[in-house]
Amino acid sequence: MQIKAKITGIEYQPKLTSDLAKFDLQEININDLPANCLITDDNFIFGLSKWVSPKRTRSYPYERVYNTLGSSKRITVIPIIKDEGLKGDRDYIQWDTVSLMSLLDVFVIFAYYQNAEKHPTRENKITNQKFDNQLIIDKIKEIKNYHSSALHWNLKEISETFPDLIEKAKSSYQNLGKKLNVKFHSTEGIDKFAKQFVSGVNDFMETSRQKAKEAQNREMQTVQPKEALSTLTKATITIENYLGGKYYFTTDEIKIDNEKLYLIEAKHSRTSILPSKGDIKDGLLKMILYSNLKNVNINDKEYQAIPVLKLTSTKLSGNISSNSTKDEIQSFYDKNNLNKRQTEMLDNLFSEAEINNFVVIIEKAE
Repeated sequence: MQIKAKITGIEYQPKLTSDLAKFDLQEININDLPANCLITDDNFIFGLSKWVSPKRTRSYPYERVYNTLGSSKRITVIPIIKDEGLKGDRDYIQWDTVSLMSLLDVFVIFAYYQNAEKHPTRENKITNQKFDNQLIIDKIKEIKNYHSSALHWNLKEISETFPDLIEKAKSSYQNLGKKLNVKFHSTEGIDKFAKQFVSGVNDFMETSRQKAKEAQNREMQTVQPKEALSTLTKATITIENYLGGKYYFTTDEIKIDNEKLYLIEAKHSRTSILPSKGDIKDGLLKMILYSNLKNVNINDKEYQAIPVLKLTSTKLSGNISSNSTKDEIQSFYDKNNLNKRQTEMLDNLFSEAEINNFVVIIEKAE
């Protein structure tokens, strides 16, 4: 099943953002910073997050970005290429990552790894990769004085800096190979990646969109181990923004009830009574998108979209939702012996759902 929708803007109030430590721009090394934090420079404050891989499925990058959404200006640092060596993975940034960040008004600093260490036990593999710190500091200073949108910044950076940045990444891995006596993947892959930019941003968008479509179709055929679904009904959802940019996602579940279309993002835990906070925040990024959808349709028939974040665990007893009464919620907390930290987190989650018009369901996994 294929769902189509549009987004004209993002309105969202996060409630589960973490308290972030502050660091002075003049004193930072990006490699020593936590995954998300606040950066101060004179009277300016930026929310900063950093990715450890350009691939979205590694290390909960969405959670890192989510935690900075309370800041008026958000920056995320993403490596354009990460090569772990011949015996490891090599990943490239995709247009859909950039477009999603643009949609959330997050400024992307495209970065490359300048240094690393040889893996202590695995041949032809490296670890502890380090960003070029000065490049990132210079870009933060540029963003401080940049007065257009994150979308315009991100497109400008792709157009103006990518060819040079790709060459820097390529040279860096060649130098690391000699320095550490490690073999890396063939440079042909990087050269092919670089050629996407010869004709500018449009070629990059189209190539990456095709990959996103392929990934979307693969995901349609797969039930992830962390999913515990009451139905195996998945659907692809293609979201178009006001510029005609397209974003390809896959819902975990859908349910159609008359004119209502429930878009369900599922998070499951087999070992804990609740999914991890990282999993939940990862799901909330989908809620940000789904709660701002317009013109949602299937085969040209329009539906009212109702976003749902479903949390399941084999260890839970009973079920509740964000629409349950206070007495029902308290009874569920008591029955499952949830501690203060867990109940406070769920109270904030329910509050976020109410403010932003989505539903949270918590239930025992079947």
